[in-house]
Amino acid sequence: MNHLKQIAQKLEEYQLDAMLITSTPGERYAIGFLGEGYVLVGRQGCHYSTDARYIEAAQKLVTGTDISLTSREHNHLALAAELIQKHGYQRVGFEDGSVSVAQFNMLKETLPCTLIPAQKLLDGLRASKDVEEQAVMKQAQNITDEAFEAILQFIHPGMTEKQVAARLVYELLNRGADKVSFDPIVAAGANGSMPHAVPSDTVIEQGMFLTMDFGCIYQGYCSDMTRTIAIGTPTEEMKQVYHIVLAAQEAGIAAAKAGIPGCELDAAARQVITDAGYGQYFSHSFGHSVGLEIHEVPNAHAKEQTILPVGTVISAEPGIYIPGRFGVRIEDVLILHETGCEDITHSPKHLIVL
Repeated sequence: MNHLKQIAQKLEEYQLDAMLITSTPGERYAIGFLGEGYVLVGRQGCHYSTDARYIEAAQKLVTGTDISLTSREHNHLALAAELIQKHGYQRVGFEDGSVSVAQFNMLKETLPCTLIPAQKLLDGLRASKDVEEQAVMKQAQNITDEAFEAILQFIHPGMTEKQVAARLVYELLNRGADKVSFDPIVAAGANGSMPHAVPSDTVIEQGMFLTMDFGCIYQGYCSDMTRTIAIGTPTEEMKQVYHIVLAAQEAGIAAAKAGIPGCELDAAARQVITDAGYGQYFSHSFGHSVGLEIHEVPNAHAKEQTILPVGTVISAEPGIYIPGRFGVRIEDVLILHETGCEDITHSPKHLIVL
């Protein structure tokens, strides 16, 4: 997938002569390829530089741009400086959200232009996934759904959180994932009260909730899902909390559509949990955008005023976390349309008891 034309079309709006892309997700978005290179999208055309490890693959796979081979004597910055000077680019945007102070100082010292912070140019484009991106993300979610179905056949009392996490990685990769989109979260019993618990040697026992948050990367794009299941018969309180979280998620999904700020999605779900008396135990936002990175913008949190565009792919993941006892989170991924949303996660959400 190549988005060079879309980036070039935004240059005038941002009053730029060119956009310099140096981050890994930016590179992937611009040219559909990862070669640890730099992309310069200018009014006089596009240029991509990479090194000897990737040049042959780039020449076969990358289209819509000139391609140059770097060397020790002629690195990415030197090539970029030559092109900027050649074309007379005065205002060049850069990814201020991913460039470190040290990197910025190098850019400033080397490039013969004025550097303009322009992270919003890429973020704005990446917030709205096109049809091709959506198709890849649906396949990533399908892989994740299949992995969940498989893990249910594997889990049993006596195994550890780490064993479940390792198996989840296997199930994802075995079904065609390139890699995991983040280290799986597997939290049993009281560990479930920590939203980002790290899998440990805690043994899974009867009467526990088990929360699993995991995802994969497929053709560069991420999936994400969470399910909480019961090991043995849950208590009435556990069942009650589970159904409150499910109702909150359903309320958020019902409210989800393009053209509204993210805070409205958060509010719809949060109200359900608050009304049930558990508001203090919902400690994070309703959701975050997903794409080339597992956490993108815009988000669905209480203070998010950014309007969600058509094509936003966003998680729906309310939770209740009772310290020292248990937690519940249920997460799907949605594609937003003008009149509603498409839930691309298809795993069951009724309370599963193993």
